[in-house]
Amino acid sequence: MQDCLLRLSWALVHSKHPQDVHRGIAMLESSLPATEDPLQQREKLYLLAVGYYRNADYSRSRDLVDRCLAIAPDWRQAVTLKTTIEDKITKDGVIGLGIAATAVGLIAGGIAAAVSRKK
Repeated sequence: MQDCLLRLSWALVHSKHPQDVHRGIAMLESSLPATEDPLQQREKLYLLAVGYYRNADYSRSRDLVDRCLAIAPDWRQAVTLKTTIEDKITKDGVIGLGIAATAVGLIAGGIAAAVSRKK
């Protein structure tokens, strides 16, 4: 039964359809508390991390992959996923900073223009 659940969850979290990814996450989250085998727990945590990554919830994904690496520190798939997540977080942070800097520049420019018109 657990193997079927893992295969179906894998297919759902890797689907192109967001609703399927959500279903896969829900299935994995509901089955995780009853999972005692460390290998199955590792697999479910990894698939959850993939699902959350695909939903752009990078911090949750990183937390789950860290839990996965606590069980199996040398698992290359999880290490690769963690690197991918951290790269995405860094990239999004840089883009966010650029947007914020542009907004501040526009506001400052607007204030300067308003002040110069008053004179």
